[in-house]
Amino acid sequence: MSLMSIPAEWRGAAADVPPGHTLKFRVGRDGRVVEGFVVNHHGRYYAYVNRCPHVGTPLDLWPNEFFSEDRSLLVCSTHGALFEPASGRCIAGPCAGDALDALPLRLEGDDVVVSA
Repeated sequence: MSLMSIPAEWRGAAADVPPGHTLKFRVGRDGRVVEGFVVNHHGRYYAYVNRCPHVGTPLDLWPNEFFSEDRSLLVCSTHGALFEPASGRCIAGPCAGDALDALPLRLEGDDVVVSA
């Protein structure tokens, strides 16, 4: 897929991201393709770039698997870093104190809209 076909904004149905789940997407940003994900944590939506601040690898080793088993934290599959879903802040692991790169998110009707 060429960068020309990647929009700077992604839109998806909120119903496709129930509480305790995530959904990956791609957007164009600064001349490159960025993979991100939407999180529904306790009914609130957040969006982040899918990149660990520690080494820059994607958080999900298995596609779209970001949550811990109890669905309370986001987990980096590379080194086990733990992130707060509402803030993206790393609370444990090699990048403690750093944070995921948040993306602007808004709700429009029944859709979640994320900007690059």
